[in-house]
Amino acid sequence: MTHVTLRSEFEDLIDPYAPVGQTGTGFEFTEGPIWHPVDHYLLFSDMPADVRRRWDSRRGVTEVKRPSNKCNGMTYDAELNLIVCEHATSSLIRERPDGRREVLASHFDNQELNSPNDVCVHSSGAIYFSDPWYGRMPVFGVERPRQLGFQGVYRVPPGGGAAKLLVDRHLFEQPNGLCFSPDERVFYVNDTVQALIRAFDVEADGSLSNPRTFAGGIRSELEPGLPDGMKCDQRGNVWVTAPGGVWVYSPAGELLGKVRLPELVANLTWGGPEFRTLYLTATHSVYAIPTKVGPRHEPYMSGKRGDAGSTAAAPHLADGDMQLDPRRCAMILQDLQNDVIMDGGAFADSGAPAHAREQRVVDNVRRLAEIARSRGVVIIHVWFIVEAGAPGVTLNAPLFEGLVDSKAMVRGSWGAAPVSGLEPRAGDFVVEKMRMSAWEGTRLETILKATGRDMIINAGAWTNMSIEHTARTGADKGYFMIVPEDCCSTMNAEWHHASVNFAMRNVAVVTNADAVIKALG
Repeated sequence: MTHVTLRSEFEDLIDPYAPVGQTGTGFEFTEGPIWHPVDHYLLFSDMPADVRRRWDSRRGVTEVKRPSNKCNGMTYDAELNLIVCEHATSSLIRERPDGRREVLASHFDNQELNSPNDVCVHSSGAIYFSDPWYGRMPVFGVERPRQLGFQGVYRVPPGGGAAKLLVDRHLFEQPNGLCFSPDERVFYVNDTVQALIRAFDVEADGSLSNPRTFAGGIRSELEPGLPDGMKCDQRGNVWVTAPGGVWVYSPAGELLGKVRLPELVANLTWGGPEFRTLYLTATHSVYAIPTKVGPRHEPYMSGKRGDAGSTAAAPHLADGDMQLDPRRCAMILQDLQNDVIMDGGAFADSGAPAHAREQRVVDNVRRLAEIARSRGVVIIHVWFIVEAGAPGVTLNAPLFEGLVDSKAMVRGSWGAAPVSGLEPRAGDFVVEKMRMSAWEGTRLETILKATGRDMIINAGAWTNMSIEHTARTGADKGYFMIVPEDCCSTMNAEWHHASVNFAMRNVAVVTNADAVIKALG
């Protein structure tokens, strides 16, 4: 079966001839797929049959829960507890590995919810879910009157509490699939009846604002299928069930292409050891398709159980045979801004542009970052940014005095902008600082903990200052620091070699871009 390329970017995400493999068949209506990141199996629901099933490569399909309360969407929280939308009970519940069951949400304004349908977890631990009324219809649920007069989208706060309505009561007819962008700044919700996807800005308190139509007209008179399940990939593209299979939209809302399947698709999730297999629940069957891209990193994907005393195994970092788990890695692109390493920048007279060219630092960082993204590594740009006049910068060191005197790194200026070719991509994070170390006074560690990353590929400028300070502090904090020396530069080769050959050897693995690429697999 040939998939449909509408824009060339689609073929960076999936081979147009990627095989569609049938994992299992003979079901009534499959939904809610979710991959266990540690034990490597797929859970999925069969609502009309009131069964939850499991698939793994060793045993195939097995039944794990009957009755299942006609469960629909499922995901895991950061501790790998299962979060389940139940149609029959109109509840969102948490199932712990020891069998304990906790109701997270069942009512709003003292009225029963309609029937929680799809669910996702924010890095803060907050849980977002949609609440159409399909679960009060025959076949897909238990037929019974509705108590609420609308279909909403809700948030359960971190640690639990009453569900909060996030949208206007009458904005959606049947809200269904939902997902976050990779940086969690945008939240997407589709509407099956209206055949569209809406986007919202995510505020600091977890609320939603600025509703707008992201994509519309997701219907066809020629093929069955409507918006239902939806996921965001690591580059910010939105994959949504639609006529003929799955339609893929860019972060700008452009339709890139269509993944074709032989049955109507209800939902999808990525799985497999490297999260490069797309599993699709499609009416009577479950299918699997290899992809070139993985999902946006969700809290459960770090694969850490709720055992406070457990720690992840140390990575293999031996010289010449380094092995890195991309799911544990973040790559920092630090201070790669025009003022720092470009001719015409505030510090051009320091020799920094010449050494950056000698090191081929821009080309090497670009190449490593592209490959790291494709493997699922989190990319974090760290920029030194000051406001005009540099308020808040203390003149306690020559470096900071020089910055103020040179009027460097001013927000909005050419000098503070990232070097051409190293601009942030969809799904990347940006961290701002006013000190040498990437850790000092920034949200870097918040991002690393939220995404479950403890191995840091530390690249950028300047080697003997920002890179070295960040490596030292990272080691003190318990992170594994990897410094590809050909992805770093400073004022001259002598200072660079002194840092990578002596100072950083006791706090980081000093290597090169090719070795890191090989280690990522």
